[in-house]
Amino acid sequence: MRYGVILPGGPAGEQVAQAVLAEQAGWDAVFVWEAAYGVDAWSLLAAMAMATSRVRLGTMLTPLPWRRPWTVASQVATLDQLSAGRSILTVGLGAIETDLPDTGEVVDRRGRALRLDEGIDLIRALWSGSTSFHGDFYDFSCARSDLSEAVRPVQARIPIWVVARWPRPRSLRRALRCDGVVPEFDGEGGPDGVREMRAWLAQQGMPAGYAVIAEGETPSSDRAAAAGIVAPWVDAGATWWLESRWEMPHHTAERMTEIRTRIAAGPPGGAMTANH
Repeated sequence: MRYGVILPGGPAGEQVAQAVLAEQAGWDAVFVWEAAYGVDAWSLLAAMAMATSRVRLGTMLTPLPWRRPWTVASQVATLDQLSAGRSILTVGLGAIETDLPDTGEVVDRRGRALRLDEGIDLIRALWSGSTSFHGDFYDFSCARSDLSEAVRPVQARIPIWVVARWPRPRSLRRALRCDGVVPEFDGEGGPDGVREMRAWLAQQGMPAGYAVIAEGETPSSDRAAAAGIVAPWVDAGATWWLESRWEMPHHTAERMTEIRTRIAAGPPGGAMTANH
């Protein structure tokens, strides 16, 4: 099990400081959320890349159907260079209620799903050096190869994690095209849901090293209790635990203190760091 923290928000400088604290406290990754308008996720992650040396950095998540895939590909590849190969891209359909003001974007589920699939394909093509892509929704063509050569990622394959719903085969087949799954569930879910989903993915040829993500909250004051919360997810086959604090508002002084305290306590079930 590896451990990441999803920062709930707040001013950019505060979030960069939280990322530095997370690295010092022994976390494996730091994730930020990407809103339609707010602190820009990719500028923020670039600043974190300059201030850290070990933690992986990414979004949780990027609503890809509402983004230009070539812009996202550029941002992630640039982050990968700045961080010496530490970027992760997490994508999903997007949450209409919280992520999208009234902007005229596509909101029907099928339309978003089709654009998500094609956007993933386009991003992969660009990262591999392609200068041309023609799909049902996106067309990209660039006569210059120097631009793509200059932004080639450090990682041979930047991990793309995708939200998928169990037990919906179409959604899960999309996940198998990527490098990790952030599961949602029809029904109760929990560790039992992860166990069932993972067994299905294994039957469909899930590759070695595939990331299965679980998220939730653990206490900062009781390491044994925190480890106890995570243990059933480990037993079920989850490979990442992401500490989250999703309740709004995200930016209050109380919330910033809460997340700093939790980060400083270190990951649940993780080894104690030299500073703790």
